[in-house]
Amino acid sequence: MEKSPAKTKTTAIYGGSFNPIHTGHTQLAQWLVDQGYADELWFLVSPLNPLKQEASSTLLPDDVRLRLAQLAVPQSRRSPLRVSDFELSQPRPSYMAHTLEALRRRYPRRHFVLLIGADNWLTFDRWYQPDDILAHHPILVYPREGYPIDRTQLPPTVTLLPDAPLFPTSSTTIRTAIHEGRCQGEWLHARVWEEIQRMGYYL
Repeated sequence: MEKSPAKTKTTAIYGGSFNPIHTGHTQLAQWLVDQGYADELWFLVSPLNPLKQEASSTLLPDDVRLRLAQLAVPQSRRSPLRVSDFELSQPRPSYMAHTLEALRRRYPRRHFVLLIGADNWLTFDRWYQPDDILAHHPILVYPREGYPIDRTQLPPTVTLLPDAPLFPTSSTTIRTAIHEGRCQGEWLHARVWEEIQRMGYYL
């Protein structure tokens, strides 16, 4: 008797520097899975974004940001959320088009969708090979305050998530608060905040 083919799993890719990862990231990821947009989500910890060279002075090393993400997202077989270092092993400079191509080759039984913020969608035409990404992967766009998106102007494979939770914070805001001594761990997972304090990150 022939075996039935394995079910294709829909995996959302949430790439970012996660500098540092915060509860807004993880709550959005869990919401996405709970709403059925994907079976699982991978936090793809990325090297420096080629479009954000100005942020290099405050970017923690790759292995440190990966560890903080792993502290925020404990790895469990039952959890649909994962932390991945896949992009950190790819050639530099790091481009999402190349990363997604490599993911397709490595995991042919997975269907990858890309999750990005409204701010990134508004600059998507500046990404490396944006048409190639659109040709191979659906894109889910979550709203961010100050970055309005006209859904009627979106390509057919791009979906705006109007009901996605909004979070009034960002990694930039958190870094600044830590540097200025104003942060008490708001928006940070307890183990992440403990590690930041222990190592003196962002001071």
